[in-house]
Amino acid sequence: MSSAALHPMLNVAIKAARTAGSIINRASLDLDVLKVGSKGVNDFVTEVDHAAEAAIIKTLLEAYPQHGILAEESGREHGNSQSEYQWIIDPLDGTTNFIHGLPIYAVSIALAHRGVVQQAVVYDPTRNDLYHASKGRGAFLNDRRLRVSKRTRLGDSLVGTGFPFRKGDSFKRYLKLFEDVMMQTAGVRRPGAASLDLCFVAAGYYDAFFETGLSPWDVAAGSLIVTEAGGLVGNFTGESDFLHQRELLAGTPKIYAQLVPILQPYTRVISQDDKPADEA
Repeated sequence: MSSAALHPMLNVAIKAARTAGSIINRASLDLDVLKVGSKGVNDFVTEVDHAAEAAIIKTLLEAYPQHGILAEESGREHGNSQSEYQWIIDPLDGTTNFIHGLPIYAVSIALAHRGVVQQAVVYDPTRNDLYHASKGRGAFLNDRRLRVSKRTRLGDSLVGTGFPFRKGDSFKRYLKLFEDVMMQTAGVRRPGAASLDLCFVAAGYYDAFFETGLSPWDVAAGSLIVTEAGGLVGNFTGESDFLHQRELLAGTPKIYAQLVPILQPYTRVISQDDKPADEA
């Protein structure tokens, strides 16, 4: 699939992601001089995040000044908040890996129209790997069409996850869930960048992925890439409502179906601290 055949909005997202990726790659050479500010325990934010996000927003708004933008680092909306089009951005997913020099991080950019993701890009700058999808047109890694794995037995499957890491997350519940999944699969992996984890499901490297406490910008792009590769994405009860639920399960259809009953008892309980302060 040549770039000429790509949707024009996807092309702009790819340009934005590559621009951010080159900022991140340059910064990775200067890790020792990075000024690291803390955004809560184990949740770092760096000036690289901000520079990458600013470059993405500039690229997108130059092309589509009427669109709205939801971005992680600035934590607020840019552009036209009334637009039916909203770009959902994570400029550097896997910041902690990045700070440590572990080369597992990515730029994630999605475009939603009336709340439904239509275009998705996840760019891995250390490998120069570009995962992308347009709704109804399939998912790709660079120019190669992606398909989820053909595994059907849970006992043979490799499953990705992410550990909860914010104060107040229920670690005991999570470890119980982790144990349940670990005992019924061939292995569990935890690389530390949810956007790439979802791409690994789409590419068939994992058979499934689950995590709690995620925000829309962590999963908006990767979830479309999974579904366009023939996978399923939902919450722990197997319903398709996941973008704002803070829990997510993705996988090949057969493995997904076998994981739902295991994850179901844990729905909505790992991240009790995610409730608004007035509810908690």
